[in-house]
Amino acid sequence: MPITAKTPELRKAKIATRLIFLLAGAGLAAWAPLVPFAKIALGVDEATLGMLLLCLGLGSITAMPLAGALVPKLGARVVIAVSACVIIVALPLLTLVQSVPQLAIGLALFGAGVGSVDVAMNIHAIEVEKRSGVSLLSGFHGLFTLGSIFGAGGMSLMLIVGLNSTIATVVLSISMLCLLSLSFPHLMAETAEPTKRKDTRFALPGARLIVISLLCFLAFLAEGVVLDWGALLLIDQHQLHPGYGGLGYAAFAVAMTAGRLTGDRVVTKFGGGVTALVGGLLTAAGYVWVVVSPDPTTALIGFATIGLGASNIVPVFFSDAGRMDGSGSGMAISMVTSFGYAGILVGPAVIGFMAEWLGLGTAFLAMAIIMLAISAIGPAASKSVAR
Repeated sequence: MPITAKTPELRKAKIATRLIFLLAGAGLAAWAPLVPFAKIALGVDEATLGMLLLCLGLGSITAMPLAGALVPKLGARVVIAVSACVIIVALPLLTLVQSVPQLAIGLALFGAGVGSVDVAMNIHAIEVEKRSGVSLLSGFHGLFTLGSIFGAGGMSLMLIVGLNSTIATVVLSISMLCLLSLSFPHLMAETAEPTKRKDTRFALPGARLIVISLLCFLAFLAEGVVLDWGALLLIDQHQLHPGYGGLGYAAFAVAMTAGRLTGDRVVTKFGGGVTALVGGLLTAAGYVWVVVSPDPTTALIGFATIGLGASNIVPVFFSDAGRMDGSGSGMAISMVTSFGYAGILVGPAVIGFMAEWLGLGTAFLAMAIIMLAISAIGPAASKSVAR
């Protein structure tokens, strides 16, 4: 029976897609609490750590086009399964490395799994949404953020109670394997044929699309910095125990989840421009607060503010890109997604160099200034209006 709008198979496919987004979020976020342990184990400085984090980004960005090419040939289900298995295996290996080259290879492998599963699961999610005839993508991405909470929070909790980092990652990997086993049978095997366009000539992106792509880079950068550097800031700035470092990202993810679950109503009422303006201001304020806060408990409020501020910026700009005239929405979405991944995966490496030269606290304050660009430019770039 074909998987169409009213079949039980489609309902199962929706649940399976949500489980995969949950898995992907948990897998990526689990790395956040491990960053301080990797730094201490290898005895590297911030600049070297920044270069290592760049390996994660390069692995992801390199694998994404390959995953996109394989999905039409093998089906999204196969690419999702293989990519998820790479994450499941690579995560514990990151705790066993004993040298900088080994960690570089491990992070590149881990990043390749993260990037590949993200491409494949989004292609699958779009197909499920299309066959359902209703909007589903925001909910799917909300599950990714929820998975981030479980990944960062669960890993931090296991480290706090004294579990060895390798054992903690094995426990999480087993949990992800269970999610994959539950979802795989219900993922759609068939792949929709790409739409053939009469005009296949390459079209240069317009100025507005370029601006929106750059703003997406900044918005994703906000998330990447918290993921890779939030734990170290809490430890260095507030002398927090390494086992508690992941709580910053957990607070960020909880606030982002809440913001995304209510985001559609916010944008409908106030418009995309106002949402980008306020979101940029909140994100900047959060970065300042985590640096100047007097203790680690109040610093968590700053991380939550970053998550709340950044939560709806990207959906606004993705929506704008998808409605653009003059270029296919597929090309526009592809461009903003590429810029976004550059921000979340490559950008934090730049913060590593800033932290080495200026100190991590100063680098976070610089991020606050950068985030103000979203507030300054976002309202003019977004054409989403209140309804």
